[in-house]
Amino acid sequence: MSRTKTRAALMQELETALRKSSAQGTLFAQAVADHAGISSSDMDCMDFINMEGRMTAGRLAELTGLTTGAITGVVDRMEKAGFVRRERDDSDRRKVFITPVPERQADIGRFYVLMQRAMQELLSRYTDAELKLLVRFATEAYDSVLEATNQLKTMMKELPKGKRAEVRKSRRR
Repeated sequence: MSRTKTRAALMQELETALRKSSAQGTLFAQAVADHAGISSSDMDCMDFINMEGRMTAGRLAELTGLTTGAITGVVDRMEKAGFVRRERDDSDRRKVFITPVPERQADIGRFYVLMQRAMQELLSRYTDAELKLLVRFATEAYDSVLEATNQLKTMMKELPKGKRAEVRKSRRR
């Protein structure tokens, strides 16, 4: 096999492995979200809040690639479920922060201990140099997927109105 074919096969194998891992992570998060009574996309947004801490809706929109309007709905649902609260900035009352509620986060955080344990075991098998490469890859992968998400939104906006309705309708099936 030529180097080009070997590289192409290796890249395909990596893509398949990443897709499987991503899909399984999605299913894991869905199970936790179902238990928590929120949607999996709300759970994903909550994960960004947990990783970064208190943030504005604009920052959450930036991290997720969602519109600020969509983020408002996400925050409303998470607030209603008790997972976050809105707090006004003391120095600028117009600015509102989304803050995680630690007690509620702990309620579902215990389920993620299983995943964290499995990942720690896996990562312990890698050298520091390999871990640095994986961190670089994961960071660049996030940036790439976020860019693809933004391009997707642009592409969908350009669809004729009838096509957008067909796309939404087909998603409901």
